[in-house]
Amino acid sequence: MNLKLDYRHILTARSDRVKCVDLHPTEPWMLVSLYNGKIHVWNHQNQQLIKTFEVCSSPVRSGKFIARKNWIITGSDDYRIRVFNYNTLERQQVVDAHKDYVRCLAVHPTLPIVLSGSDDKKIKMWNWDNSWTCQKVFDGHSHYVMQIVFNPKDNNTFASASLDKTIKIWQLASSIPNFTLKGHVNYITCLDYSHAGQKPYLISGADDCLVKIWDYQNRSCVQSLYGHTENVTAVVFHPELPIIITGSEDGKVKIWNASTYSLEKTLNYGLGRAFTICCLKGSNMVGIGFDDGCVMIRLGKEDPTFSMDAGGKILWIKNSEIEMVNLKQFANENIKDGERLNLSSKGDAKSSEVFANTLAHNSDGRYVAVCGGGEYIIYTAMALRNKAYGAALEFVWGIEPETFAIRESTTTVKVFQKLTKEKKSLKVDADGIYGGTLLGVRFKNQLTFYSWDSLDLVIRTDNQPTGVFWGGNGEMVAITTKENFYILHCDFSAVAEASRKTDIIQLSF
Repeated sequence: MNLKLDYRHILTARSDRVKCVDLHPTEPWMLVSLYNGKIHVWNHQNQQLIKTFEVCSSPVRSGKFIARKNWIITGSDDYRIRVFNYNTLERQQVVDAHKDYVRCLAVHPTLPIVLSGSDDKKIKMWNWDNSWTCQKVFDGHSHYVMQIVFNPKDNNTFASASLDKTIKIWQLASSIPNFTLKGHVNYITCLDYSHAGQKPYLISGADDCLVKIWDYQNRSCVQSLYGHTENVTAVVFHPELPIIITGSEDGKVKIWNASTYSLEKTLNYGLGRAFTICCLKGSNMVGIGFDDGCVMIRLGKEDPTFSMDAGGKILWIKNSEIEMVNLKQFANENIKDGERLNLSSKGDAKSSEVFANTLAHNSDGRYVAVCGGGEYIIYTAMALRNKAYGAALEFVWGIEPETFAIRESTTTVKVFQKLTKEKKSLKVDADGIYGGTLLGVRFKNQLTFYSWDSLDLVIRTDNQPTGVFWGGNGEMVAITTKENFYILHCDFSAVAEASRKTDIIQLSF
């Protein structure tokens, strides 16, 4: 089922071949490591190149921000690691790190530690608080080490991908790997850990054109993704959205549903082979590097989806985290019109099993429904306990508190009462539905209203609505389009009379 993510292009910057991209955690900066020995820093808000570093005459295969030190660290084909202060552009350190190309770097999220992987088949651990001393060598791969990633759920462990066709899981305390994952039939070039939920998952990409999802606790492959036609070069679990992003030498970037593993979208920017993808926790931005430059896109909405009941209780959900606030906390305060309120959440956030496209209270505020990714869940509004769930492209509430409708497919709309009991089905072409006093169904350039009880057709209008909003008494409705809005009044005595005569009635302005 489609997640209905928005895809917004932010930046395209042409350059020499891009080997690595990284995003700054607080500044609007994207770091780009180039095959020509340079690194660029782009401001993706104003689309300006703000910093350039001449690193060396060899390819720079990895570049990372170390924001807590105001540093950029690089690994290059001259076997060296270099550290620059990105404010002064001064070089802080040069480390003769390996006996072959430095392929990859990984910065520990809290400790003063950097891991480097090389074509000399070794992984080394460096401590910058100890004069960049090599504290440990992790020896176990029999071919080039292509990527290293720390486990976001346990920062004392990390994974490495190698051209020896294996993934190895390590602990910082031991130079011997905990275990090895095997399954690809060709060189493994990239990997990433899942950030979401409790699932102990890894993802990998290889020159067999496959993407594999691994359960690293059970040490088994749980899914293979087919779709790329050339070597897979980059894979990431998005840290905020329920998606997987993969890149390949076929020039395509594919976005997959992380729950169903179905392909959501394929992007092709015509910039040659894709080599690297970077996502940032807390952001929907994605940086992608290609043969001929880099691209930054924004996926989905960064603003939360929200709903408020008649009593002033607000629920909002961002991606899958639900939080609650109550406006009654301001009841005794003298609030000016337009004043910004500092809202404090009630308790801990609850994680929803559904990625939210919509969130809506029912008519009496007792229940709230989350819908997205082809599913819906109804929760109690106060305790957020599950009451009902199912498959749906869209979900809307009726005027009765426990009545709702779902758009099950493009040809079927179903009405339920008492939260779970299916009442009737409507076989009709539909690309959208609207709740309220009457059930609204949109298809192409028409909006049709039906009664909730009988699903009798009440009126058909010739416009393409962007929204339908019923007033509190249920007799007035506003219909918005791209250019206009209309206020209509529904004469329910005429509706009842027309129902007896099985006629279609007209709503009056």
